[in-house]
Amino acid sequence: MVNELFIAVDLGAGSGRVFLCDFGEKFLLEEIHRFQYPPIEENGHLRWDFAKIFSEIKFGLQYAGKRAKELGKKIYSIGVDSWAVDYGLVDKSGTLLANPICYRDSRTNSAMQKVFEIIPKAEIFQKTGIQFLPFNTIFQFFSEDETLQKADKLLLLPDLVNYFLTEKQVAEYTNATTTQFLNAESKTWDFELLERLHLPTEILPEIVETGTDLGFLKTGIARELKLENVRVVAPATHDTGSAIIGAPLEKNRAYISSGTWSLVGIEIDKPLINKQVARFNFTNEGGAFNTIRFLKNVMGLWIFESCRKEWEKNGVKTDYENLLAEVGKIEEFCGFIFPDDTRFLNPVSMLKEIENQLKETGQEIQKNPVFISKIILDSLAFRYASVLEIIGELSGKNIEGVLIVGGGGKNNYLNQMTANACATAVKAGLTEATVTGNALVQAISAGRFSDLDEARKYVSENVELRSFVPIFDDKITDAKRRYSEIEKKFIKDSAAVSG
Repeated sequence: MVNELFIAVDLGAGSGRVFLCDFGEKFLLEEIHRFQYPPIEENGHLRWDFAKIFSEIKFGLQYAGKRAKELGKKIYSIGVDSWAVDYGLVDKSGTLLANPICYRDSRTNSAMQKVFEIIPKAEIFQKTGIQFLPFNTIFQFFSEDETLQKADKLLLLPDLVNYFLTEKQVAEYTNATTTQFLNAESKTWDFELLERLHLPTEILPEIVETGTDLGFLKTGIARELKLENVRVVAPATHDTGSAIIGAPLEKNRAYISSGTWSLVGIEIDKPLINKQVARFNFTNEGGAFNTIRFLKNVMGLWIFESCRKEWEKNGVKTDYENLLAEVGKIEEFCGFIFPDDTRFLNPVSMLKEIENQLKETGQEIQKNPVFISKIILDSLAFRYASVLEIIGELSGKNIEGVLIVGGGGKNNYLNQMTANACATAVKAGLTEATVTGNALVQAISAGRFSDLDEARKYVSENVELRSFVPIFDDKITDAKRRYSEIEKKFIKDSAAVSG
């Protein structure tokens, strides 16, 4: 294994990266290729340009092979992870019938209520343990048009990529759980659930465990990319699943996978499914190696980045580091929003929706980008704290610290404010946790590490984390009270409703 490297392909909802990874004496994560693919309007829906995505992946894989040769090493395997819930439909000949529809498309706007009229919400949760979000695969599947009649297989995005790389049609477990039609107890597709919705079950592929070796790249691709004898391994194909594998979690520590979305949760041994969990709309996503990610989705830095794009479009320069530096100079709290309001999911104007929510809650309307940025980041921190408090209550666990991973971990202002809001120590620094976890699973599959504990130990010994100590003062206490009042206005029956 000394001379063998791993390629991690990480697809986010709009941009992707290809990394070369080495777990030798020196830990290497080298970015090989970065690319973007914003969703496109096509045939009446918001879709992903899959041909572009796959073309960019191939370019990255080919370049990774060249780079490995420069280092005097060989590629052992490739792993692909992506965001959850979206999928493609292929026919019997293996042709993709249409570009996959983006989860932010409006087709599922009324799907949840229609599904609940057929199957009670509580029954779906009892079976799957998955939180209700309007774009979950079950609601997308339910909203399909006549294209479904031509489909032979439904493949989630990373499984679709793997199919075009290997011709294997399978569904990796961690991402399959996010569909909300996988039975949490049996870890198999819940055919009875889908049949009651009159949805075809024969198009669902075999579920495979995290770390399954899918075989070598198919001959044509291998020759084209000059990557002969390179295997494809299914990592935790859900990007958050990979991120948590890569996170050097300590006992009684919670995690926040911070990016476009923020996933706030803990790692447990088995699903936690009861009426209280359902009431607060928490989720039990499958993790690798017999773990469960008990968590909640928070809207995340999508709100902040959407505002930055609007400011740039309007000619207002908002350099990321300078903006955060200016935010840090403001001592007072400018106001709060409830980040999980569905109005922030895909608005025409994020700035306008923030103004609307501030107005509705009797707060001063802000126009200054620095003040608005502070409102967003402070609100996220207090939302994290609120979610973590509920996690402690539901799980009975005493959370003694928080590990922040992902790209949002570079935001030191948000990291410090999270420590303040949660009144607990925060560590951050593994910004490429998803890539790390993706490659770690490949390395475990290859025998480089014996198990997850050994793999995480390697990461903890080779990655330096930054520490953030909470500040306790009356301003924080008052801000938490003010935020809680705002949050309560958007919560039904004291439970956060995400869709």
